[in-house]
Amino acid sequence: MAVTILGDKEIESIPSIKSKALRINLNENIYGSFSEIGAGQETVRNFFRAGGASGTIAKTMSAYDKDFSDAIYGIEKDGRYVTESRLKTMLSYEIGLIEQRIPREKHPNKLFFSYANTVTTIDFAKKYKGHGWVGIRYQVEPNGDYNEILLHIRFHENEATLQQNTLGILGVNLIYGAYYKFDEPKKLLRYLYDHIDKEKIEIDTINFSGPQFEKVDNRLMSLQLVKNGMTEAIMFGPDGNNILPASILYKKNILALRGSFRPVTKVNIDMYEKSLEMFKKEKRVDEDRTLVIFEITLSNLRAEGEINEEDFMSRARLLCSLGHTVMISNFQEYYKLVEYFSAYTKKRMGLALGVNNLIDIFDEKYYRHLSGGILEAFGKLFFKDLKVYLYPMLNPKTGEYTNSENLKVHPRMKELYKFFKYNGKVVDIEDFNKDHLNIFSRTVLKMIQNKEAGWEELLPEGVARIVKQQKLFGWK
Repeated sequence: MAVTILGDKEIESIPSIKSKALRINLNENIYGSFSEIGAGQETVRNFFRAGGASGTIAKTMSAYDKDFSDAIYGIEKDGRYVTESRLKTMLSYEIGLIEQRIPREKHPNKLFFSYANTVTTIDFAKKYKGHGWVGIRYQVEPNGDYNEILLHIRFHENEATLQQNTLGILGVNLIYGAYYKFDEPKKLLRYLYDHIDKEKIEIDTINFSGPQFEKVDNRLMSLQLVKNGMTEAIMFGPDGNNILPASILYKKNILALRGSFRPVTKVNIDMYEKSLEMFKKEKRVDEDRTLVIFEITLSNLRAEGEINEEDFMSRARLLCSLGHTVMISNFQEYYKLVEYFSAYTKKRMGLALGVNNLIDIFDEKYYRHLSGGILEAFGKLFFKDLKVYLYPMLNPKTGEYTNSENLKVHPRMKELYKFFKYNGKVVDIEDFNKDHLNIFSRTVLKMIQNKEAGWEELLPEGVARIVKQQKLFGWK
């Protein structure tokens, strides 16, 4: 690998796509197949062009026609083709063929692999830019168990040929990383964007499995996607596993709660329960298609400029243990969160907020980067079918409650606030638990770290036990 000298530092230059493909081709043990459906033979083309491909490529194919694809891989239960299930079927089928057709006795040192993708590129009208699944199943030891890396991508380029080229580069980076960076999965993840601008393609889900990745926490790897700017948001289901945002958000009524949840407290759960009760009574809200999301912005995961990954894990474990769906996002402003949801659903949405959060929304400093300022942001926020459920705040000195009727915004924002308030966009949560209003996550966190008595009673049932058992948030 070439080395560039910069000052007194040595920086490894990024190997070209051709050199990556050539290194794979010249490894006499790496041998496998390529199955690419939907965008053409973009990845394997790089290996053919690099030279020496006969020692690497057992077979390459594109079952582009749906009938041919079904005849080879079978019909998926949902009848779809661009799915994780289809990708896994392709990988399993092709590895099976390699094992059947290449005798181990003749090739005892071969490291078999199967690379596959199933994608749909931009449509003719350029309305839907396309997405897909990409993956590799492979060995790092002869006769060893197989490892697997699966990822979901979303295209952002406006020409199919450009998307195809980007997909081909990504495929080479994935295969190269799988073999030469499997012991450093975080680096492997970053190297997927070698020679690719992040604006061109988004990776919003990734999962590692197999013996080489036994110690890899896929939730932490997903966090790297957000941290590295590869996607704007990632999600985890109640079981704690990664889930594809598009699959769970599609055509849903969404109620979102943003917080630090450090840790999640009884006041968070009270806000969730009471706002959900109100949300389900709204017109155009289907209870059976309603999804509640506990969202944490990336800015709340930073400590002295760096993301505290263990801190993130603690929050995610607790929220998932309570049966909730968790989102980690790069959205500092609420309107960006709502825009993100709107890409997947046109159904009614809700935000459950505390008083301070709503006051922040009306602070102009957050919108100086927009040409239309706060009016542009509010157009994006409240133009959608959205309602804010406001949780009150208690003044411990006066004993008075602050709600939508008496909260104070900047004088310049007063009329704007009234407009949204009296048009029914902001409603108060009235049936709240008064005993919980003096609970603050930051106070509970200090109590845990200082081992002060009584913090257990401030958390939802079972959470204190998990904190102690797993020694979360500085508990020792």
